[in-house]
Amino acid sequence: MRLRIDLAYDGGGFHGWAKQPGLRTVQGTVESALQTVLRVPADDAVEPLRLVVAGRTDTGVHAVHQVCHLDVGEQTLQRCVGHMDVSPVEALRRRLVHDLPDDVSLHDVRVAPVGFDARFSALQRTYVYRISDGDRPVDPRLRGFVLNVEDMLDVYAMNEAAAMTLGLHDFGSFATPNPGGTTIREVKQAVWKRVPVTDMFGYVGTEKGTKDIDSNETSSAARETAANNSTNTGYFVPSLESGLVCFMIVADAFAHNMVRSLVNACVQVGRHRKSLEWFAQKMKNPVREGSTGPIAACGLTLEHVAYPAETELASRAASIRARRTLPE
Repeated sequence: MRLRIDLAYDGGGFHGWAKQPGLRTVQGTVESALQTVLRVPADDAVEPLRLVVAGRTDTGVHAVHQVCHLDVGEQTLQRCVGHMDVSPVEALRRRLVHDLPDDVSLHDVRVAPVGFDARFSALQRTYVYRISDGDRPVDPRLRGFVLNVEDMLDVYAMNEAAAMTLGLHDFGSFATPNPGGTTIREVKQAVWKRVPVTDMFGYVGTEKGTKDIDSNETSSAARETAANNSTNTGYFVPSLESGLVCFMIVADAFAHNMVRSLVNACVQVGRHRKSLEWFAQKMKNPVREGSTGPIAACGLTLEHVAYPAETELASRAASIRARRTLPE
């Protein structure tokens, strides 16, 4: 039986997704919990419990919604039912919720449809990178999820750079291929945005209606403006992401270090340390060099993995396994 497992995690305490000897990883932690609740020894050669994941996140990278699959025998799955009057899959879900550590959250466990492969059936992945710029203080609650940058970023220039990544390209300047693989990927969306300063309870506005705050203002200035414009008596409570500069990128798949390296290159453009012409040459000539290395992992989060209709899962997996090339 193949199970689909959806989960989230704070990557700060993990050395990435993939299991590594002697290191705490997401895969190792979840597989250990599965071995406990299903009573399968870690060294079981007959039925090893091994997760296959949609995207192998690096050390320090977070996930709001990660997807993986597990192949397990029905008799093995039955072991976790115990005295519960529920299905074996629901029993597994309940036991995992209690057995996983606080920095891993389980969304769901269910029987996967025929042809489902968490990695190869995926249509696209969505990542978001969050930055606090202008050297303003980062909310301590977000310190593990937001990168602080001293300079005020030029979001317009960064979007000019990001637009060059759209479509099918060889991202060899920003990534390293897996053995036998390529760095050719199709980017479907890539956009930078300064999040407007908004009040989570709706206390921003005038008597005639709400008023958007200039997204170019710094956080403190925007909050003061919002407070002055408010005709309500309630306290202005800004949403947590107010004022942050965020990058969203959607692609069919990502090569190793690709997202963080693209973010780093865009940030260099946004700080006016590199030009748009420089970025264009990096896209044109897919050669790895020092100035296009990955930015800090803390600001990156895997937000979503999309899959096709159930009838298309197997064909999607087969097409993705084929080695990709650029058109002539």
